[in-house]
Amino acid sequence: MFPIRKIQEKVVFAAVSSASDAATAQEIVYGQEDRAKSEKDADWVKSTMHRLENRFDQDAAKRIRMNCQCGYGMDEKLTLLNELKAAATNMEEFGNTDRAKTAGMYCEDGILYLQFPFCPCPMLAEVDRLATYTWCQCTTGYSQVLFEQVFGCPVEVELLQSIKAGDDICLMSIIPCGQIWE
Repeated sequence: MFPIRKIQEKVVFAAVSSASDAATAQEIVYGQEDRAKSEKDADWVKSTMHRLENRFDQDAAKRIRMNCQCGYGMDEKLTLLNELKAAATNMEEFGNTDRAKTAGMYCEDGILYLQFPFCPCPMLAEVDRLATYTWCQCTTGYSQVLFEQVFGCPVEVELLQSIKAGDDICLMSIIPCGQIWE
């Protein structure tokens, strides 16, 4: 079985440690006296985000979570995006092909959007609802890494909607900060 909880604990610990120190990371990931180790996954997600949000301001918590990408399926997504980029001459062509739409992308007014009609995070399978978007910021970090590799420039990624936070879809905007096509 895929050890998603262990992977998540490791990436959250590393991201928090990088932003502060190992003692803070230990307390956020495992709770006081390691009590969170025995929590079910859904409860652990909620309690970990509660501890993170109580320790850091909203912007810092977002940056920490953006650094928590696990890298699931990155190679196959890179292959698809590189093929779409090679076949396009601008963002509209890139985001509005049938293949792009099948992958959840579309371009509107020059902005690329990525949407999912379901929550793609396996850690949230048993979570009924999240109080904030904090947990979901890892997908913005994942998308930032992915699209920066494909576009060859920095990109700004913003989480606009999250199913687990009560929205109808998961939706992000992806805006390159440089020229992609000549």
